[in-house]
Amino acid sequence: MFDRTLATVNLWKKMLGDVPDWVWERSDAEVLILADNGLEEVSERIGEMHGLVTLDLGHNRLTAVPESLGELSGLSKFLYLHDNQLTGLPDSLGNFKSLRYLNLSENAFVELPACVCEMGSLTELRVTDNAIAALPESVGNLTQLRELHLRNNRLTGLPMSIGALTELRQIDLRGNPIAALPEDLLRLPKLEKIDLRWVDVRGFAAVLDQLEGQGCVVYS
Repeated sequence: MFDRTLATVNLWKKMLGDVPDWVWERSDAEVLILADNGLEEVSERIGEMHGLVTLDLGHNRLTAVPESLGELSGLSKFLYLHDNQLTGLPDSLGNFKSLRYLNLSENAFVELPACVCEMGSLTELRVTDNAIAALPESVGNLTQLRELHLRNNRLTGLPMSIGALTELRQIDLRGNPIAALPEDLLRLPKLEKIDLRWVDVRGFAAVLDQLEGQGCVVYS
């Protein structure tokens, strides 16, 4: 039996189908794990859990998350939404000004939700295995980002604003139909690795040569 006195509510892989009401009453909880439960929706009552700093809703069947999720402005460590059926996110999630890690991988996004580019404290963003064809220029707002994982999307390039991500260490572009890369990548002083495996790099080899000359490891 789960100890309800803990600050962590861990209901991982219980195949709940629906979340019990007592969960939403745990206003003291700092960590809520609801991964692998076959969930098709999450109650608006999740917005009552104001103490949360980490939330895991991964490996479910969600097609949407509630607007009230944005009321969890204290969410600062991890938000896992990977392996669902999401096509968008509510604008209210732009309230996550202190969130550091966001995983949106394995969903059905065709564009990066606008609210993500308002999460200015993100240090790691994972959006692999979606259908995103382009990143917005507003991605340049994520100036604290250190890792950007974009494997297996439909990207043909990157916006010029990528040059504003001066804390970026790693960028994963594997399996995208990249046709060009901006020279703005050369403005990233801390870039250590760019992964372009399964990408035809012949059209922008000169940029990659310059990156390697600056000490960045290029995988291609």
